[in-house]
Amino acid sequence: MTEYSRLKTSRSAAIKAKLDYPVIDTDVHTNDFTPALEDYIANYGGAELVDALRKAESSRLNSKVNGKDWYQQTPEERQYNRTIRSPWWARVTRNTLDLATYTLPELFYERQAEQGSDYSVLFPNNVLVPAGAKPEHRQALQRAVNHYHADLYRKYSDRLTVVAGIPMTTPQEAIEELEFAVKTLGLKVANIPGGVKRPIKAIADKYPADQYPEIAKYASYIDFYGLDSEYDYDPFWAKAVELGVPITTHYGSQGWTGRSSISNYMNNHIGHFADGSQAFAKALFFGGVTKRFPQLRVAMLEGGADWGAHVYIHLVDRFSKRNLQGLQNYNPELTNANELYALFERFGSEFLEAHPLTKEELTKSVLGSSFNRHSRSPIGSELEDFAVAGIETIEDIRDRWVNSFFFGSESDDRTIGAAFNDKANPLKVKINAIYSSDVGHWDVPDLTDPLAESWDLVQEGVISEADFKAYVFGNPYKFYTQANPDFFKGTAIESKVSTTSPQADKNLVVA
Repeated sequence: MTEYSRLKTSRSAAIKAKLDYPVIDTDVHTNDFTPALEDYIANYGGAELVDALRKAESSRLNSKVNGKDWYQQTPEERQYNRTIRSPWWARVTRNTLDLATYTLPELFYERQAEQGSDYSVLFPNNVLVPAGAKPEHRQALQRAVNHYHADLYRKYSDRLTVVAGIPMTTPQEAIEELEFAVKTLGLKVANIPGGVKRPIKAIADKYPADQYPEIAKYASYIDFYGLDSEYDYDPFWAKAVELGVPITTHYGSQGWTGRSSISNYMNNHIGHFADGSQAFAKALFFGGVTKRFPQLRVAMLEGGADWGAHVYIHLVDRFSKRNLQGLQNYNPELTNANELYALFERFGSEFLEAHPLTKEELTKSVLGSSFNRHSRSPIGSELEDFAVAGIETIEDIRDRWVNSFFFGSESDDRTIGAAFNDKANPLKVKINAIYSSDVGHWDVPDLTDPLAESWDLVQEGVISEADFKAYVFGNPYKFYTQANPDFFKGTAIESKVSTTSPQADKNLVVA
């Protein structure tokens, strides 16, 4: 296959040749060759399971009304139904070599050097499609898809590892599939949906989904597992820690309010992974998941890393003002009625003349909605937004946000500078940005570009050389080995990471 090699002309390969540490890519998207996948699934579960895959794929990609997708509807129908514009032309097709590379494991394996990577984590585009299948098919289909990918990439495992898709509809289902993926298939990274859509029971009880499908379509909320869930997901997080599995998610928010244009894909796309992942991560933080499971490592991909920094900053800022002691600054019952009345007498006598009020009545009037909005003031645990997360100091926020979460940032994303800005980030920390090329999607028209694009950020002064090393090696290394110290055992980079581990590198900040 050497006739396909452009190694000598690859900018990324040239940069990689100058590095004395490995490059770990945490986000490569692969295409499935559909006939082979469907043959495998038919052998696994029959024609019924293949049909379930097709239906789940169709429902994921299209916004259909009465059987008509966006393109079959007139502009008037789209307006009437508020049919959201789905992603379109999301794969690289003109670059035929790359298109084949995403689809053929052997070809991708051969071209890794050209890409400038030593080790890649693969996310097949179909890996979480089963999560949208009907309940009677969902788990069997997910198991079949995981099994197919495990078999397909097993012989390339020294430099490539494929993720296991884990359905999260219930904790028990998630645990069963995680155990099968790890213990039977030998997979070692999990990819989960960042939330599960559930019916609002007060509406579903009055309007059952089988009788009122259109109402059921909208009368729902998203369960982010960590906060306000109907289920206790702690057993799943515990199982992930026990098995040493790092958790990843590509969780978007297209279709949410503000991302529901019926005509413009880019309007719905920009920032949607950051918003979806933020909702998921905050639920884990405020729900105390990162407190109860400090060994859990979670990576949110494709959303960039700057949102991880600004949420961290806002957590610190808000805790500083709204901790239990600080909250007393806003307690309506602590307003001094005598002092307030005296100030009105001196500076607002005209108000008192027009509206004679007692001290108590004046206080209630000035406080307005702060005093009258609710039937009573919050008491006890109702006052403690940070209590379940176990936050008593800003160091606790660092430990339960910065240490637990990793943020996939694409190669040309200049906002990564915010993640490494230890002058702005409280306690002078750097957020765990990890190199995520996103190879296989439309933002990477040539798979040989990403590493070079990231190095351009060094040359332009967006990040330092030490930050670059943390980004492409140190932080990904932390993510995988803090979850599983043996993650790279038996891989092509085992000897390299043992001699260049970031723990021994004085230039890297390891939170």
